[in-house]
This record gives sequence, C-alpha cells and structure tokens, in this order.
Amino acid sequence: MKLNQDQQNILDGKYGPGAQLAIKIQIAIGESFGAKRMVPITRAHVALSNQDADLWLAEKMVDMGAKCRIAPTVNPGWCLDYFKSRNLVSDEDYKMMERTHNAYKKLGAILTYNCTPYIDTNVPNFGEVVAFSESSATPYVNAVWGARSNREGANSALFAAITGYVPEYGLLFDENRKGNILVDVKADMKNDYCYHMLGMCGKKIGHGIPVFTGLPKHISPEAFRNLGAQLNTSGAYDMYHIVGVTPEAKDIETAFGGKEPERKVTITNEDFDEILETISLEGDREIDFVMFGCPHFTINECIYINNKINGRKLEKEMYILTSSHVKEMAELMGIDEKLESLGAHIVPSTCPDQPCWKFIKGKVGLTESPKCAYYPKRRGIDFVIRDLDTCIEGAVTGRVK
Repeated sequence: MKLNQDQQNILDGKYGPGAQLAIKIQIAIGESFGAKRMVPITRAHVALSNQDADLWLAEKMVDMGAKCRIAPTVNPGWCLDYFKSRNLVSDEDYKMMERTHNAYKKLGAILTYNCTPYIDTNVPNFGEVVAFSESSATPYVNAVWGARSNREGANSALFAAITGYVPEYGLLFDENRKGNILVDVKADMKNDYCYHMLGMCGKKIGHGIPVFTGLPKHISPEAFRNLGAQLNTSGAYDMYHIVGVTPEAKDIETAFGGKEPERKVTITNEDFDEILETISLEGDREIDFVMFGCPHFTINECIYINNKINGRKLEKEMYILTSSHVKEMAELMGIDEKLESLGAHIVPSTCPDQPCWKFIKGKVGLTESPKCAYYPKRRGIDFVIRDLDTCIEGAVTGRVK
C-alpha cells in the first residue's frame, strides 16, 4: 500500500505508539481487501459496546497515548446517573461503564451515547468519506445521505478516528455502490413499523445491494432507520437503494449502473406475517413491560407516544430509549414529566443489550423492533413484537392480542 508522508509518519511512530498500532492494523485490513492507498475521513462513529473486548481496546489505546484526530460520536452503553440513582445496577457493572466512559473521554470522543447519530448529531453530506460502525448507521449514511463508508467494526472505526484515514476499498468506489437485486415491494407499507418487517426479509432478499421499488415517495427518517437496522439484523447490508427516493437511485437504470439485476424478489404481506411468526413470542398474553428505542427513538416518536397515551395511567412500565438530546428536548417540552407520571420512562444514552437491564431478566416484554427483541434474548429477556400502536395499548392494558 502506498502511503503519503503523514501516513508514513504515523506508521513510523511520530504521533505515538497508539496511532502507530492503529494504522498498522488499518493497513493490514486494507491490504486484505486489495486497497492501494489510504484516504482521509471527515467523520466517524464508533459502536462502543461497554463489553470486555471493547473496554480492553479503548483502555489500551489510552495507555499507548492515542488521541482521536476526528472526534467520533459513540454508541450507547447505559446511563450511569439514571440507573445508579434508581439502585438498578451492581457496583461491578457501574464501575465497568464508568471505565468505558473515562476511556473514550480520554481518547477525545464525542460522548453522544446514541446509536442514531445519522439523524441529528453526526450527519454527513453527500459524497463525504466517513468511518461509521453500528449496524443501522452504515446503510443509513450510504443509502439515505449518499456518504461513503464501508461496514466498519467498532475497532476499525476507532482506529480511523485516531489516524484520520481509512483504506480505500469497497463502497468508497462508485462501481461497488450499484445495486444487484431488484426487490419489488407489494406489501402494504402503511406505517414506520412496516419498514422493520421489510428489513427482516434479508433471508429472502439474499446477499448483495437491494434496489427497492414499490415504496412510497415520502419515507420518514424513522422508517429509514428501521429499514437499515433490520436489514442488518436479518442479514448484512452496507447499502441499499430506493428508486426515486435515495440520492444514487434517481431511476432504476442509475441504481443498477445500467446493468440487469442478478435476481428479482417480490415482498408481500404474507412474507411479513411469516417472519413475525418466527421472531416473536405468541401474543394473546399478559406482558411485563414495554420497550422502545432499538435503535433510539426520536423526539417525534416521544410526542406520538404521549399523544396516544393521552393521559391514561399505564398498567405496565414503558421504557423509551433515546439520546440525551431527545431526553432534554422532552424535558423542555414537558413531555418527559407527563410520561413519567403515567409510568412511561424516557431513558437516555442506553442500549437494551446492557447489564443495566438485569432487573427484567426472565420477564416478557412488548416491542415494535425485531432488533430490540433479538439482542436481549441472550440476557434472558423475551419479547412479543407488534406495531407501535398495539404496543402502546399493551402498556395501557397490560396485555397484547
């Protein structure tokens, strides 16, 4: 791989052993993909996990003197103040999250603790070369904004933030961003929840870059978020196109780069029904709690939930996971106080796949997100999956149909 002078200086250790190790690993990754050079990035997002390997690496980078050239936003672990003040976590779990916080703070990360930075806190422009990890983030920045990022891991995204470069391969090239699967959507796409279910069709869609037709012309940020999150729950998709909607798919010919699709797939309401049967617990049962926000909910969704509850006291606790930014907006608007009085809690800076949720282990939750249902399973938490309105009513009544 050919390096410029600055990159060679990093490799020679001019900026310390941490940056030196980071670029060594990046060069190895790049060479495995046949990359000929490194290119600068303008943004980064690190999918911090607050798990053993993540914390080990972050502290190792700190000990080796690394600092981020490009300050990255970071994924959520869990909110120290929120759970500690309610006596919901052990001292051991608290100390681990505190160490994670301190390590990323010393590295110079922007401590957003939010898995949807592409909506409000770290939004790239068309054509920007960025380094984003987080399963819902990579397809969003590539497909919706037209920025350019490969599917970085948490580690490689952190290395990119430290060095300011990524190896040039994959989706950084025009020719690798074209679609190869035509996906004709015949299902009724009547709300944002339907995009969760469309994303869960990864097994039927198959490997590649899907080009969707048959979708509405107006698609909300929340629907785009849902689609990308579930595409990476049911499969591994770095990018997609929606004809006439996303910026690199003004028409079907452009989306496919003038080539014919390798295969064609049709998605129907029956596909949604079949998938729901396989990923959700059976309904018509009492539930213990309701959880939203995997990926994090927006302020518009908090407003919607507040309006739908309409002052009714909840039979079961509701947890709405958001960024700290959304939490603050909800507080300023008076929504947080209203929801809290009814049994709905806006929880900032927190992921459902964290040890802070041990107090609901063994219980059955209700959610609209297949991703939310998928990750906490390993922590002994199971979910029924339904659309958002049904989930809200489930919190009010304590049951789901």
